[in-house]
Amino acid sequence: MADKLTPNALAAQILIVEDEPDHADVMAEALRKFSHVCTVVESVDAAMEELRLGTFDVIITDLRMPASGGRHGVAADGGDAGLKVLETARRLQPQAEVVLVTAHGDVPTARAAFKLGAYDFIQKPLDLDVFRNLVNRAAETVLLRHQNDRLKAELEQAGFEGIVAQSEPMRKVLRTIRTIAPSNIPVLITGESGTGKELIAQAVHRNSRRGQQRYVTFNCAGQSESLLEDQLFGHVRGAFTGADKDRAGVFEYADGGTLFLDEIGDMPLTMQAKLLRVLESGEVIRLGSNEKRHADVRFVSATNRDLKAMIAQGTFREDLYFRIKGSHVHLPALRERREDIPALVLFAVDRFAQSLALKPGEAVTPAVSDAAMMRLTSFGWPGNIRQLMNVVQNMVVMCLGEDRPAGQAPVVDLRHIPDEVRSDGAGDDDDASPTSSSSLAGTPLEQIEKRAIRETLRLTNGNREHAATLLGIGERTLYRKLKEYGLR
Repeated sequence: MADKLTPNALAAQILIVEDEPDHADVMAEALRKFSHVCTVVESVDAAMEELRLGTFDVIITDLRMPASGGRHGVAADGGDAGLKVLETARRLQPQAEVVLVTAHGDVPTARAAFKLGAYDFIQKPLDLDVFRNLVNRAAETVLLRHQNDRLKAELEQAGFEGIVAQSEPMRKVLRTIRTIAPSNIPVLITGESGTGKELIAQAVHRNSRRGQQRYVTFNCAGQSESLLEDQLFGHVRGAFTGADKDRAGVFEYADGGTLFLDEIGDMPLTMQAKLLRVLESGEVIRLGSNEKRHADVRFVSATNRDLKAMIAQGTFREDLYFRIKGSHVHLPALRERREDIPALVLFAVDRFAQSLALKPGEAVTPAVSDAAMMRLTSFGWPGNIRQLMNVVQNMVVMCLGEDRPAGQAPVVDLRHIPDEVRSDGAGDDDDASPTSSSSLAGTPLEQIEKRAIRETLRLTNGNREHAATLLGIGERTLYRKLKEYGLR
């Protein structure tokens, strides 16, 4: 966030607890210029009442005040009244941030207040620019937390079996899964590497009638033909050198459940013929044996290859293709489902923060700044979800590992994004990079503005208020631009 914000960039509900009316008025006026809504009270008792009845984003309290009235006093028990406000705010309004206003001699006490959860403190006499920036940062921290919670709630509503599906292409995938899962029809899952094909296969299995039986996975890539046949169909003792006992293959092991063969497009042609025979008959013959063994499996396969092109080239059997393609599920690349990226990022941030916690339940999940989320959303992600997860994991480690003022919540920001993702145009496709020099050179400003508005609305799922905030313009201005450019 910039050191100085323009009015209307951020609006927060703020409670000011200050027993000097003139001082309170100065603080409130300084914040109202930035569209913050300020409630001013002059005592601890009045602050307690507001905390019980109202909802605030930021609470600003003088450290020393009278409990119920008067001027320049301390609480009735001789303690620091501001600490009582802080303790009550932590209990009644845990989402709010508390800023303490102190005299010079109270600095040690203010520092101790960090242990109670204070966001920061500022000394009198106030520098209004420093004061406004401090409050704006606190308000932004709360806003980011609210936005993260909202996106997580949307994720819980839209997700299915841990699959993020806010975009229409992924919603279509989920509709297909729900339809085909209860049947016994073979499923072919296609898509680029890293798009989550195995997650889809697991969802098919868990929502099938075989969901309580075994789910067995096997990757066909990089396997020699002899090893591949042994892994799929098993062997009997003495079938080859070193075969000192009978061993079942994955077909037999998955009997009654689901068998998922990944990278089926890498299977040699001779093995494709043997696989086709097993799928058609439901029977396997172990290496070194003539005995047929029954294997009842739900067959799911996946590949990142173009099987139709391979059929035309003679490297994949057409009859096998039609056998495994009972139902076809194609996963879009991450760049084709950008609406899902914010929820995926938040899921990953929370997951990796939990894994870094020293003890269960002690994880501190960072918020994600708008600037960071915009950059992650606009990147091209050639490695798809797998690459995104690796990048977010690195960002969480960097964020939680850096020093920050006591009491200040961690926020994943642009500085935590690796260079290859943060740099303009690095790995982006043309549509993904509205800021790249190659796509902007010679482009009329109206087209650039229209594109920025369209991409921001897509990021915010059509939320005009949030989009206007990200674009740094008023909601009325955004509405006028939408009409001007014919956007919906």
